[in-house]
This record gives sequence, C-alpha cells and structure tokens, in this order.
Amino acid sequence: MAELEGSPQTWPPLGMPTGSVRALLTLTVVAVVVLNLASGRDDLDIIWIETLLMALAHYFTSRRFVDLPREVRLKLEQDGILEDELHPLFLPKHSIRLLLISSFIGLAVYLYQLNRLWEPQAVTLLGMVFAYLLGTMLRGFTRWWNRRRTTPPSRFWADAKALLVLGTVGIVAVCEFTGMRDVLHPTVHKVAMGLLLFYFGSR
Repeated sequence: MAELEGSPQTWPPLGMPTGSVRALLTLTVVAVVVLNLASGRDDLDIIWIETLLMALAHYFTSRRFVDLPREVRLKLEQDGILEDELHPLFLPKHSIRLLLISSFIGLAVYLYQLNRLWEPQAVTLLGMVFAYLLGTMLRGFTRWWNRRRTTPPSRFWADAKALLVLGTVGIVAVCEFTGMRDVLHPTVHKVAMGLLLFYFGSR
C-alpha cells in the first residue's frame, strides 16, 4: 500500500523546506559554542561540544543520498518523478554549509588576533571541527573528480586512508584497554580522534 499523502513521513516540519529545522538547531548549537569560546569562557559543558560534532556530522550527511547528475535530476523533476528540492530556510544551495564553515573560520581568525588560537580548548574544538569539514570537502572533490575520469578510480587511496585511520585509532584504543593511556602523548589522542572525524567526513 502506498504511503498516504500528507502522512507524518512526508510533512515538511513547520511548512519549511526539508532540513530547515536541522539547520536552525545546528546553527543554534554552533552559535552557543562559538560565542562561549570567543568570550574566553572555559566552563562550557562538554555536552555542547559532543552535540556540536554530532549535529555537524548529521547535517552534512543527511541530504539526498543518491547523487544524480544535474541533467538527470532536472528531467526527473520535470516528469514529476522527483520532487523539486527546496533548500533549507529557503536560502540558496549550500548557504547553511557555508555559514557553518564561515562561523568556525571567523572564530579561528578572531582567536588568532587575540593570540588565543593555541589555547587547549580552542585547538581541540577547532581541530576536530576542521578535520571533519576537511573530510567532507575531500569527499565532494573526489566525487567531482571521479565523474570526469575515463578510467575507474583506484582503490589505493581509500584503502590507504582506511588503514591509516584504523591503525592510529587502534593503537590509542589498545592503550586505553590496557590502562597504558599515559604511554602516548595527549596530542596522539587528539590526532587519532581528528583522523577518525576526517574519515567519517570523507565517506
């Protein structure tokens, strides 16, 4: 039986384009974290940082799953097979993503001007966020590049990337499991988590 038109599965929340509520929630969390870090407060609850990373990860991966060529998508929309996709908050395509990325770049520049960019909390947060965002940008570039190739893409890079991340995170995990966490410099833990976020972003 076909899904009933107007069922909760097809309602656009608040009558706005799909993704608008997620965009508002993500922007709210980003605003809280960025303003707290910019103001020099060091008592921001860790739950905000965790929520930020989850919100970014979800927002950047929850759009249309099938990446169709533009001509095919337009033809399907004209034939009524595929709904015309309105962008979140009625803004131009990629506006929210650009706003999110700009927020963190702006924060980095602001902290740099105040000589606070290398404070532990700033380095950790910005490092993790930019590692994930770098992965998402690399994924977009790779898809664009592979569409223009005449030969099948090599699996070497994907396999090498997977081995690097698995190896690094595996070493840190073994040290955690065996109670030997102090054997590794704290920076190694941060690098391992950054690589993990980069990998998720790039997939």
